[in-house]
Formats: sequence, C-alpha cells, structure tokens
Amino acid sequence: MTASCSAEFMGPELPTVRVSLWRADAVVLFDWLMSVDLDAVPISHPAEKQALADLLSRLEQDTDVIGATQGEIDAAREEVARDMGW
Repeated sequence: MTASCSAEFMGPELPTVRVSLWRADAVVLFDWLMSVDLDAVPISHPAEKQALADLLSRLEQDTDVIGATQGEIDAAREEVARDMGW
C-alpha cells in the first residue's frame, strides 16, 4: 500500500509532484514530524523548514496516517528498520 502526497494545495500556478511512499515510511515520517521541534532541525535555508511543514500538512490531509495507533507506529518502525537491515 502506498501513501500519495502532492503539493496541489499551493495553487494551480505552481508545478506539483506526486510522491508514493511505503505506508510504513509514511507512518514513521508523520510520527517524527509531529514530534520533532522544527526549530531545532538543522537547516541551511528557511525553505527547508517550510517544506517539512508542508509535507506534514500533506500527510495529515491526504493519507490515513493521522489515525495510526501507537501499536501501528511501533510496527511501522520495526518494518522500516528491518528493511534497513536492523
């Protein structure tokens, strides 16, 4: 199952892209974005922080990951880590 994300909310005058993610990746990423202090994330340009905030918004609006339980988050972390060889 994949989660789709696009930047269509930014208006028709801006080019958009569609990204497909493994659901486990989307769950892990969403959970991290919800818990991380974006002001503490090292960035080299303010647009990087905004892009992360935009990604979080898209994950909230365009996927079902917002309803993931702690058990689903833990399982998703295990799946992603296993895929990494952990």
